[in-house]
Formats: sequence, structure tokens, C-alpha cells
Amino acid sequence: MHLFSGFQFRDWLLANDPALSRLRMGLRVTLTIVLSFLILLAIKTLILPLPTAAFGLGIVLSIEGGVAVRDKGNSRQLVTRLFGCVASLAVVGIAAGLEDRRLLSDLVFLLIIALASAGRVFGPRGFAIGMFAFTSYFMGAYFKPSLAQLPEVAIGPVVAVLVGHVVRAVLLPDDWRRDLLRSLESVRGRINQILFKLATLAGSAEIGEADRQELRQLEDRLKEVVLMAETFIPRPPAGVFDGAADPAAELAIRLFDAHLAAESAIVLSFQSPPPFALVHAVIEADAAELARYENTTEAIVDQPQGETVRALLWLGEARQQLTQAIGEGQASGFSGIDAVRETAQTQPIDFSFANPLLRSALQITLASAIAMSFGLLLSRERWFWAVLSSFLVFTNTNSRGDTAMKALSRSLGTVFGIAIGLVLATLISGEPAIAIPVAVVCIFLAFYFLQVSYATMTFFISIVLCLVYGMTGVLTLDLLKLRIGETMIGAAAGTAVAFVVFPARTRGALDAALARWFEALRELLGAMGEGKRGFELIALSQKIDACYRDITVAAKPLGSSWSVVTRPGQIRQTLAIFLSCTYWARILARNHDAPAVDDDQKRLIAADVALIDQAAPRGSTCFFMARKTPRTTGRHLPLSREGARLGLEMIGSALERLYPQADVLPFVPGEAIARSKQG
Repeated sequence: MHLFSGFQFRDWLLANDPALSRLRMGLRVTLTIVLSFLILLAIKTLILPLPTAAFGLGIVLSIEGGVAVRDKGNSRQLVTRLFGCVASLAVVGIAAGLEDRRLLSDLVFLLIIALASAGRVFGPRGFAIGMFAFTSYFMGAYFKPSLAQLPEVAIGPVVAVLVGHVVRAVLLPDDWRRDLLRSLESVRGRINQILFKLATLAGSAEIGEADRQELRQLEDRLKEVVLMAETFIPRPPAGVFDGAADPAAELAIRLFDAHLAAESAIVLSFQSPPPFALVHAVIEADAAELARYENTTEAIVDQPQGETVRALLWLGEARQQLTQAIGEGQASGFSGIDAVRETAQTQPIDFSFANPLLRSALQITLASAIAMSFGLLLSRERWFWAVLSSFLVFTNTNSRGDTAMKALSRSLGTVFGIAIGLVLATLISGEPAIAIPVAVVCIFLAFYFLQVSYATMTFFISIVLCLVYGMTGVLTLDLLKLRIGETMIGAAAGTAVAFVVFPARTRGALDAALARWFEALRELLGAMGEGKRGFELIALSQKIDACYRDITVAAKPLGSSWSVVTRPGQIRQTLAIFLSCTYWARILARNHDAPAVDDDQKRLIAADVALIDQAAPRGSTCFFMARKTPRTTGRHLPLSREGARLGLEMIGSALERLYPQADVLPFVPGEAIARSKQG
């Protein structure tokens, strides 16, 4: 029973944390902090006294080492950590030397912020070194070590860097084969979630809107993990497999089919819910029952439920193929697949303000200056919190909407975290044996949820700070109020600058994402018109899939409750159209095997390209247009026949629905040929 429960928990964990990447992130940061702290404590107890700044730097650089170092390969990561350690020691020395000249120290801090944020143009290494430098100067100015203490202070960064590398490279290393296996298991887990949901709807006369929305959410979650799994499959430098004989190519096809079959089961179930017995047989992999349905599909193919049955049978077969691949991976560790060495090409760096990273650097510096000015008015000792908030709200944001959302998340996480942390610190005051384990758990949870919710991460970090203040005897209500006030100042400064200085409008970011999506779709149609097929078309359809994900990220601020324009209904409808078109692009890529396209397909391709040319210049306008619920045509989608032609028809249908016009007739699959002939 316990073993079964353990497997259930692992399946649940993989379903919610593909490849266990979030778990590994939380464990790495937590373990690095704990080990670094224990080593520094042992040095202080047994060898020589260490100043508080050594512990502070050791902890913050343990965090940065786990979060900011993103190079691929242990050797590259070690080089980045060593450069980061040198930068840390240099800026701490500068902070110590300028302690008696506060105005100059503050100006130098702004210069370091500008250089650290501009360093992102040099890629992952520049980003990591910049974060090391910023947080180190922050801690140096906060703890104010003297120049005489610098040798002892330096022990903190050195220990954190070395421990962080050992944790990342030895204790919890990256392994693409293991991550690939886990991501495939996550794909299977999310397919199972779709099947379980379909089982609850089986036999219904019609699927309601709430259930449709839930299935679409499950479809989005499946897409997320499929895109992750695809990144772990080694590909040749050109990005396209030569043939199915390659084990990596075979695995890629199995993954592609499982994704497409699951989406087809959802699409067709919307038109006609499947029979419960069939869904149950797919879940249980009941060969006899599946064979019975296979033998009767020809008799029911013209009935509305016939294609739904075919889609479920296809999903059952694809799921079994995926399960077989997982079994082979567990047995051999994908030994037949060779890792492909990366051939990194040096890209020229744009040092003008046309580069969004440099524009962001200017924004961060101005926001930090504003936060510093107002933070100093509130407190001469704690103003660093305001600067920290203004700096971090720009991290990993693409538009002013993203920045405002992150500022709000940080503010809310801080407020609620301090409220809960104050209660916890009060209850376990004087009990370090309880407070320390609780703080460790909160650190783990903070970085476990970092990739999911910035507010949740801030919430747990605020609890940790309250517990630390309680254990050190400096916890007061006034201090916590000051923390909230400084955080609000930094968040407000960041948001204001994002909206005023080089404002990257949410619609601008969305327009750019849409342009990439339209271009990817045009590439797919052009490749098909040139007679390409197989992996070339599949790779292009996967590119469309990735572009669709970028659209969902860019459109997210439009539907948020803080936004002035709150139209979640229209936004969801528009995203559903792009999702539908992306799905049919995959149908098209998978089903087009002919060496050449016929005349009808050429006309359909030309019609679809013409629709792209009309729609692409209008950009994000489609997200703000009212739409009526499309009338059903009564035609059931025959995925089992003429899939490529149907894919072209449905792509045209989706494109026409993006910008509805009163004088445009509803698009009925099959009518595109007639209209193109008339035109």
C-alpha cells in the first residue's frame, strides 16, 4: 500500500512538475544555503571569527548561484561562478572603501546597477555576473564591513560559490537523459488527466462550456510539457532529423503523435462525446476491448461519434507507443540516442538603445535612483529594500504590463508573508530548534514555486526574514512596517518608470509575438507548396507551437484584473482561435506525405497565405474585437480521411475568424476550394 502511494505521489509530482525541474531548483538552493551556512558556522566556531557580512554574502550568493547561473555544462557554470565570485569581492571592497562617503557610495551603487543590468546583453554569463555584483554591493552596503574585515568577509562568497558548484555538478546534477525520461512520464500523466476528464463526460449528449474550458486548460498543460520534452531530445545541428531510422527521430515522432492524438480526442469529443467503455479501455489499455472498437469503426464512421472513436483509438495507440518508449528509457537510459554537441555561434551585440536589454538597463537604473531617493526619506538604514524591489521587478519581464504585474505580486507577497511571518515568529519565539527547520522549509517552498508564482516566492521569503529577525532579536512591528513601505516604494518606482521611460507596451510585445507566429505559419505553408514533407514540416509545425506559447505569455497581462482593459472573454476566444490554427497546422504537417501537392491543395495554400497577408499587419487588434459564437455547420470533421486537405481548410477557417467582418460569410470546410476557383 505504501509503495503504491509512493508511485501515486511521484505520478502527481511529475504531472505538476515536469522533469522535476522545480523540485531540483528548490533542493539546490536550499541545500546550498544550508551547507554554506554550516561550513561558515564551523569556520567561525573552530578557526576564526567571521563577521556577519560573510554569512549574509554566503546566503545571497547561494541563492544567486542556484537561480542566476544558467550556462549549459558544468565547466561553463564553474567559470561563471568564479567570475561572479571575483565581481562579488570587488564590489564588496568598493562598498567598504566608500562607507565613510555615503553620497559617493550611493552613486557608485547606481553605476553598478547600470553595469549589472547592461551585462545581460552578453547572455547567461553576463546576467549571472551582474546579479552577483548587484546583490554583493547590496549586502556590503547593508552590513558595512570594514576594510580590515575583507579577508574574513571574502570567505562567505568563496564558500557559497564552491558549495553551489558541488551541489549543482555532483549532488543534484543535470542529466538530459533523466530529464527526458521524466518529461515523457509527465506527458503520459497529463494525457491520463485528459482521459480521466473525458471519462466523466462520456455518454453525455453535449459537453458544457465549463467542461470545455477545463479540457482546454488540460490541453494547454499538455502542450507545456510536450514543448519541454522536445527540448531534451538531441537534434542535429540543422534541427531536422534525416529519417525515422534515427532513435531520436523515432522518439520525437512518438511524442508528436501522442500530443496530436490527445488534442484530436479533445476536438472531436467537443462534437460528440466518446462512449465510456472506450475511454475506460484506453485508460486500462484493454487490448480486447480496443480491438472490438477497431473492428466496428467502419460501421460507424459516417455517424457523428465515429470520428471520436477513431481519435480515441489513435490516442490509445499513441499512448501505448509512448509508454513503450518510457519503458525503453527506463531500461537503457536512451543509450541509443547520442547527445549533440552545441555549436554556439557568436552573435554581434547591439550596444544601441534599439536593443531592448539596454533600454531595460536604463529603466532599471532610473527606477533604482527614484527608489533610492524616496527610500532614503523613509529610512537611512533600510533604503536598500526599496532599491532591491525596483531592480527585481524588471527581471524576466517583456512589457510594462509584465512589470506592473510583477510589482503587484512582490507587494502582495511581501504584505501577506510578513503578516504570516509575524504570527509564526511570535509563536516560536525563543525556539530556534523549531524556527530553523521552518525557515528551511520556507526557503525550499519559495524556490520550488519561483517558476510558477513570483508572489508565492516573495511570500515565503518574507516569512523567512521574519523568522530570522525573530531569532536575532530585532523583530519589531515598526521594522516590518518599514519593510512593507520600502517594498512598495521600489515596486511603485519600477512600475512608473516602465510606463514612462521606453515603455514597452503590452500590445507591442503581443504584436511581435503574433508576427513571429504568422511568419512561422507562412513558412509551413510555403514548405508544403515546395513539396517538402516529413520531419521538415513537423519541425516547422513545432515552431508554430512554440510561437503560440509566446502569444499566450504576451497576452497574459491583457486579461489581468489590474488592467484597464479587462476583457478575458474576448482574449480567451482569440487565444482559442490561435490554438485551433496551431493544432490544424500539426494535423497538416503529420498527414502530408505526398511528394507533390495537387491543384486543390495549391489553391488552398494560396488562399491561406492571402489570409495571412491580410491578418498579419493588423496584429493584436484581433484581441479587442467582439465575436459571435460561430454557427455549427453540422459537418463532422473527418480526421481519418484527407487530413492534410482538412488541415488547410481549417487553418483558413481559423484565420477568417480572427478578424470577423459583417460581409464575410461563415467559413465552411470545403468551401475554400470553391471560393478559390471563383477568385
